[in-house]
Amino acid sequence: MRTLYLECNMGAAGDMLTAALLELVPDGQAFLNKMNSLGLPGVRVEAEKAVKCGITGTHLKVTVDGEEEESEDVHSHEHTHDHGAHDHHHDHEEHDHHHDHDGHGHHHEHHHHHTSMADIERLMDSLPLSDKVRADAKAVYSLIAQAESQVHGHPVSEIHFHEVGTMDAVADVVGVCLLMEEIGAEQIVASPVHVGSGQVKCMHGILPVPAPATALILEGVPTYGGQVRGELCTPTGAALLKHFVSRFGDRPVMSVSAIGYGMGKKDFEQANCVRAFLGESERRMGGIAKLECNLDDMTGEEIGFAMERLFSAGARDVFTQPIGMKKNRPGVMLSVICLPEDADSLAAVMMKHTTTLGIRRQDMTRYVLDRSVETVETPFGPVRVKKASGMGVTREKPEYDDLARLAEERGLSLDEIRRSLPR
Repeated sequence: MRTLYLECNMGAAGDMLTAALLELVPDGQAFLNKMNSLGLPGVRVEAEKAVKCGITGTHLKVTVDGEEEESEDVHSHEHTHDHGAHDHHHDHEEHDHHHDHDGHGHHHEHHHHHTSMADIERLMDSLPLSDKVRADAKAVYSLIAQAESQVHGHPVSEIHFHEVGTMDAVADVVGVCLLMEEIGAEQIVASPVHVGSGQVKCMHGILPVPAPATALILEGVPTYGGQVRGELCTPTGAALLKHFVSRFGDRPVMSVSAIGYGMGKKDFEQANCVRAFLGESERRMGGIAKLECNLDDMTGEEIGFAMERLFSAGARDVFTQPIGMKKNRPGVMLSVICLPEDADSLAAVMMKHTTTLGIRRQDMTRYVLDRSVETVETPFGPVRVKKASGMGVTREKPEYDDLARLAEERGLSLDEIRRSLPR
């Protein structure tokens, strides 16, 4: 199975992801030529060699009207950086600087725009992109808009992107979507995401890292912080990972054919890069572990909370079964399906969030179909479709979360959204 693994030990930003993927394709210049011929207003994309901690990689330089986003160091014990020093008064959008992967402020009012989600969609429709790339790019922006909507309490239609919507950010999102199409990975896996720590200063004031929109986008994704002061994962980077990655965890057993390094601009003690591995992993047969415990002294609410924590920690599936226990007590058997390498950490989560004194573990092999996710465009917006094939069968199913989101936004039923999918 053609597998792409993204190592996010220093977070993720749009330009870093683009640069890492660029190193995986055979003709990087052809990609740059394509980006520069798309017709993004004022945008030019160039690849530059960069060295971090002795490692050579690629930095993606995006200029708008001949000027590149520049970072201004903040030497303060607060470790804050200014994401909101712009002369505007729209309060619907938080912040995103995919070129700020260094915890510093930006001042570039000369090309700043207040762009709505509808503006973004119209721009995507005007670009010479394949249906898949166009749908992927719209879906990434939809994730950001949903997060901003929830953070600020405004409908998606009223969200205005101040930084996410500028042309350089559009270049990052479209660039990653184009490269993902060219690479054609059947499986995309990523490491847990390092988000950084401390605080970030935006137009609304000083906020904790990860910033609220980033934190919402990364719900359900394994993350950690504390090792580096500053913001390492931006909303754009988070949305790209959330959209494309099917699983977060350790790098699978794979025969690697190419490695890409996407460099940030800031220098840390650790190499400031996203590392991408492309290669082949085994098909169909895979190892799996099952963890189980019996519970007779927890409420339904407590068990439900434990199940949520287990899913957030990387469980592949979590379910319960009613059982009879000693002294004729009704009880619940809690079962967790996980990868063998995740079993120890998930057992610790079970111990923490349940009253059990012991956990049973079974290691086994399973037959699995080759899986992929494709984003399709509907009249109401993009929908991810999960596909599986192998062993003589082919299946596909639309992602429920996408159907539910569009149904809620449009005031329609799930069936109406489902019937709008291309046949």
